[in-house]
Amino acid sequence: MKFNKRTYTCGELTSLNIGETVTLNGWVAQIRDLGGVIFVNLRDRYGVTQLTFNPENDNSYKLARELKNEFVLSATGTVQKRSSSNPKMKTGEIEVIVNELQILNKSDVPPFAIGGDITSNEDLRLKYRYLDLRNDDLKENFILRNEVTQVVHKYFHGQGFIEIETPILMKSTPEGARDYLVPSRIHLGKFYALPQSPQTYKQILMIAGFDKYFQLCKCFRDEDLRADRQPEFTQIDIEMSFVTQDDVFDVVEGCMKEIWKHVKGIELKTPFPSLTYEEALSHYGIDKPDLRYGMKIVNITNEVKETEFKVFNDAIQNKGIIAGINLEGKEISRKKIDELTEFVRTLGFGGLAYIKLQDKEISSPIKKFLNEEILRNIIDRFNAKSGDTIFILTGEKKKVCESLGKLRIKLADEYLKDEIKDKFNFLWVTDFPLFNWDEKENRFAAEHHPFTSPKEEYLGNLDSNNREDILKITADCYDLVLNGTELGSGSIRIHNSDIQSKIFKIIGLTEEESKEKFGFMLEAFRYGAPPHGGAAFGFDRIVALLKGQKDIRDFIAFPKTTNAMSLMDGSPGDVDEKQLKELGISLNYNKQ
Repeated sequence: MKFNKRTYTCGELTSLNIGETVTLNGWVAQIRDLGGVIFVNLRDRYGVTQLTFNPENDNSYKLARELKNEFVLSATGTVQKRSSSNPKMKTGEIEVIVNELQILNKSDVPPFAIGGDITSNEDLRLKYRYLDLRNDDLKENFILRNEVTQVVHKYFHGQGFIEIETPILMKSTPEGARDYLVPSRIHLGKFYALPQSPQTYKQILMIAGFDKYFQLCKCFRDEDLRADRQPEFTQIDIEMSFVTQDDVFDVVEGCMKEIWKHVKGIELKTPFPSLTYEEALSHYGIDKPDLRYGMKIVNITNEVKETEFKVFNDAIQNKGIIAGINLEGKEISRKKIDELTEFVRTLGFGGLAYIKLQDKEISSPIKKFLNEEILRNIIDRFNAKSGDTIFILTGEKKKVCESLGKLRIKLADEYLKDEIKDKFNFLWVTDFPLFNWDEKENRFAAEHHPFTSPKEEYLGNLDSNNREDILKITADCYDLVLNGTELGSGSIRIHNSDIQSKIFKIIGLTEEESKEKFGFMLEAFRYGAPPHGGAAFGFDRIVALLKGQKDIRDFIAFPKTTNAMSLMDGSPGDVDEKQLKELGISLNYNKQ
């Protein structure tokens, strides 16, 4: 098809172009027919320009009367100053008086308004994703994503990292989530797996001597989905040789500084603060705490141990704790306290104690059970003042801390959203346990992954047959947290085949299974594996958080639904019998 090619984009023209003859190509975003003059807003990736069609220009005017939204046009005309400028448009000072119009393609009526409310009917938006992507908000998300991509590539290149692609078809290995499996036609009965991460490959690259590896890589996990999780996602993947944890932190913090400086104009303060896993759980009830606000968990067991209050005494007698959080300076009604009490009941508590300070008055249902000294000690321990409300739970330590952590998040969502929305608080959480006990499987499982190195002082525990000794082992690993979201994790890796074999044995792999699944790594360790470590961070999450969002779907061009379907192309879909036969596969399931 022959058409007039654009000389400018729809976001480019200014008053400096007045008098020029120009050609614009794009989509019809809006039509206003005033009964004489027809105004058309033409849209492309770069912006919107107003086209004006006058009745005096018979050919273009007649064609303009046929236009509908989303028609694709080529319009040629003269730039002139608008009689009334539109400050909301980049091109709002000018308009193009069209003397030649070509309709390059017509459009059916879209199933939803482009440029309208993009929160409407998510399934419909996903089905017609190519239309949804015409919306400015979504388009800006991918422009932002591209900006961050360029910053990341430039940063790691400047730090001496080599970008190396690792395979998409690999061996299935136990790394936590289910693998997506790909059957082999050539080797019937055998399967590739899509990588949950390039973990084994990047460690092999360190053994190969590449020293600094980097990749923006695709990862695949067959797990239940949520707003910040997709079956395929992108991560910033790095690995380095001859490094300690602090070296990894320096490189990662430098990358985050570059991203935030370039995109947000914010100078992040480094080094980022850090908490151990135990400190995070004790002080915030969660291993990914949001540090944009306070409400730190305070253990007041010692302050109340002399009380005769039965609820507190029972907790102490059962080796539990009494702890709480302080919501500072917020007016909270009795009705809201009742709602919060119902909330903690769903977490397994009989009730929620509180102490509310207003001027010089103290209101609390437990006030009558506490003498003045104990009450004052509690208030002092929380540094509470007029306008504050202290919430208290009692019971087993882990349950109390986890529940106060959930209550803390709920209170922040309801009372602090506006105060914290423009803050970015990074945090390292370190010293995770190396193993957890999987009750369902009745065995030890790696807390992160089985290639994480134990801290040196715990190496002796690897030879113990005592469950508690194994669970005491602390890993040389770390998570990076931003505003209560885990951005990613990393560790110093095992580089010794004997230690790696012990880890495999603890998680229940026989010697034969270890060789079958990871023999190539154990073999590689025998040929001079350097000490090494690294990290991997969710790229989609980083970009979403830069926009103040947690849902990553609007930052992935073609995402899946929460049940892992693509409504646009209908995947996953059926395949014909011929394809299955070639792969040696027969289906045996109940089709619902």
